[in-house]
Amino acid sequence: MNALILIAEDEPQICEILDAYLTREGFRTVRAGDGRAALDLHLALKPDLILLDVTMPRLDGWEVLAEIRRRGDTPVIMITALDQDIDRLQGLRIGADDYVVKPFNPVEVVARTKAVLRRAGRSSAGGMLRVDCVAIDLDGHMVKVEVDGTEQPLPLTLTEFRLLAHMARTPTKAFTRSELVDACLPGSDALERTVDSHISNLRKKLDEAGAPGMLSGVRGVGYRLAAI
Repeated sequence: MNALILIAEDEPQICEILDAYLTREGFRTVRAGDGRAALDLHLALKPDLILLDVTMPRLDGWEVLAEIRRRGDTPVIMITALDQDIDRLQGLRIGADDYVVKPFNPVEVVARTKAVLRRAGRSSAGGMLRVDCVAIDLDGHMVKVEVDGTEQPLPLTLTEFRLLAHMARTPTKAFTRSELVDACLPGSDALERTVDSHISNLRKKLDEAGAPGMLSGVRGVGYRLAAI
């Protein structure tokens, strides 16, 4: 199972960016908009790592970190706009595993996330996903379709692969075009209608490879990978 990252951040735009970049790299994500919600989700879902903002409503990041450390050793990367040594030292003293200062490069945050997970001995975002007859190798960026007991490779563009992998993590979910752009084309100027073109090509390739009807449109919403 891919690593689950809890994003505890009260600024929606930052949360969206982190979610998009982490999801693109194969991580599962869950979000909390305040400190209390972060602790509740930590207890309920037991995430593999937490990206924890310092200044949050209800409970701030320091309080959340202290409680998480009382509970166990879940890796935590602190995210803050404060760039003073005393703040860094406080986070490390309480038990933070790393520290990122806003404004940050989301690519760097993803790299730090992977590094902390490796140090903690937890699973990274790699692995295999399977939906019906389609097998997705996240590490090797390869897709195979099993037909009559034989697996055949499915050649995809990078965007098609990202779309398929993203939808395969929750195959019965109906994704909006906006969600797919944010997750699979972050940082680009792609419009929502661009997704239609990529989805059309992906659907055609799946149909021709022996997985007909697997990718379907959902009226008024967007697209779903697997039939319910």
